[in-house]
Amino acid sequence: MHRVIFVCWIFFTASSGAFGQEDELNVLLQSLKSGKEDTARISLLHRIQDAYLDADNDSALYYNKMAEKLIDQLQAESQRHRCYHAFVKIYHAKFDNERALEYCLKGIEAAQRTANLFDKASSYRALFSIYYNLRKKDSAIKYAMYAVDLTEKIKDTGNLASMYGNLSRIYQGMELYDKAIEFGKKGIQQGEKYKDYKGMLISMNNVGNCYISTSRYKDAIKIFERQLIDGQRYKRMRSVFNALMNLGISYYNLVDKENLHRIANQMRAMESSFDAGDKSGHSFKYLVYGYDAQFQKKFPDAEQELLKGLSLAEKDSLPSLSTLYMALSTIKYCENDFLAATYYDEKWSQMDQLERNEEMAEYALDLEARYETENKIAKIKLQESQLKQKTTANYILVGSGIALLVISILLFLNFRHQRKLQKQRISELETEKQLTATEAVLKGEEQERSRLAKDLHDGLGGMLSGIKYSFNAMKGNLILTPENAQAFERSMDMLDSSIKEMRRVAHNMMPEALVKFGLDAALKDFCNDINQSGALKVSYQSIGMEKAAIHQTIAITIYRIVQELLNNSIKHAEATAAVVQLARENDQLSITVEDDGKGFDVSSLQQAQGIGWNNIQNRVEILKGKLDVQSTPGAGTSVFIEIKT
Repeated sequence: MHRVIFVCWIFFTASSGAFGQEDELNVLLQSLKSGKEDTARISLLHRIQDAYLDADNDSALYYNKMAEKLIDQLQAESQRHRCYHAFVKIYHAKFDNERALEYCLKGIEAAQRTANLFDKASSYRALFSIYYNLRKKDSAIKYAMYAVDLTEKIKDTGNLASMYGNLSRIYQGMELYDKAIEFGKKGIQQGEKYKDYKGMLISMNNVGNCYISTSRYKDAIKIFERQLIDGQRYKRMRSVFNALMNLGISYYNLVDKENLHRIANQMRAMESSFDAGDKSGHSFKYLVYGYDAQFQKKFPDAEQELLKGLSLAEKDSLPSLSTLYMALSTIKYCENDFLAATYYDEKWSQMDQLERNEEMAEYALDLEARYETENKIAKIKLQESQLKQKTTANYILVGSGIALLVISILLFLNFRHQRKLQKQRISELETEKQLTATEAVLKGEEQERSRLAKDLHDGLGGMLSGIKYSFNAMKGNLILTPENAQAFERSMDMLDSSIKEMRRVAHNMMPEALVKFGLDAALKDFCNDINQSGALKVSYQSIGMEKAAIHQTIAITIYRIVQELLNNSIKHAEATAAVVQLARENDQLSITVEDDGKGFDVSSLQQAQGIGWNNIQNRVEILKGKLDVQSTPGAGTSVFIEIKT
């Protein structure tokens, strides 16, 4: 199962504009050095935090904490909501939804104390988005309705676009894509009408992601191209970054190599402008770089890029984790490293199962969260108070214990890793030994076939032809009765049939056309022989084989595979028609054999004990090829083999 993972972007509206100009930021920082400890300094810290928000989350967090400390000192309640709401945006950008929820609830309390409905509406808009990210859909829908009613009640036109954009995201998560696209388009319209460009970009991003979810990649590309242009126009670098990543993923799904390469280069050129703290965004960035290298057939480079993204995703449990595992599996299959590919397939499967388990537990967790949320802030305050009462000795003791535990875990992980590598190496050696033995047996078998074919053709064939010549000479010197003449003719006919049968057997054991004219001609002759026999109607096609030079060992092996597959179609499948296709592109040789027989359950091949099927598998493994069998009862069989020559 292939799942498309896209970059989600829910942004919360701010109560004031952000400064993106570097010279303006420098002026603000310079003013901070000489400012007094008063409410004007709090406003200055908010403006600096706003300036950093889109480009550097860590710096935004640093200055917002300075603002919070000063608010506590001055008891500046009118500034408190703005500070808490900034924390919500910062922690949301860091994918720390628990901390974002904590400050969002604090923000609602601060808005209620100051009776500011605009601040309250902005916190409710943020709250339903946070609950959605925490997989608490019932709570998300509940507060979404509160936000809608309050925003429309106070006629807060500057935030309507963001509200509709976030509603679009909720319906998207519920897989109600038509509804999600409807609200997303409303958000785009409201953003254009009231010049709420941030909300407009949120809505564009969510509509584009709906198109990706429904495989409408061309529609997705149109809206992400528009998001890219508008994001650059209004200096919203996170929107630019998300648009580029989603464009890269869309072009990958359309197998548009040139445009994917163009997008990847554009991302690299703008990389310094992106938020270093956005770990999820950077993990998707490496995914796009990996896709680009994959299409360029630079598989080692692709693996390195994907591993960078995997390092970020595994550390922080980011949503890109399963997609990175799938992409690494694809790269390993391209490199014929089936062991590593299987490992990443299993990791992806584990992630998929984990997500399914989380969805099953989602409703129960939501019910529990409804009762725990109100007590969350009080518990956090109590814990903070208890932590402050800890002595320095306790910190040292805890730190030493943690250090010892970490060292023990690292030693254990290293031991387990070494043991795993050793087992893997032993398994590889055993597999290599088995393949070598099988290859030797098959080579010996082919040599014996060749010798027997030569003996039959040159020895027995010559003897039978000599006997026929002698009988023909005797016939002219004998006087036979009509009955004896008729018996003599029947004997001559039987001798002719024996010579033909002997030549057919010798040809099957080592086709003369294969040795003299190559694989293409030999397969064509073999298919023609079957057609003439009437056992099966075979259509043979070859592509790119006109000047193909294939090593004789590989050619003989492929010939035997096709021979065995067609024999199976005649003996077991009860087929009336079959198609054999041999194609070569660069250094890849593909063989396809299809028939209209009775078909079978493919899973039964795992317990198959037949010599013929085992020979096919062994020959493909020796050539380090890939084998794919597609069949269902009553619908024929298709076998595809790909080999690197």
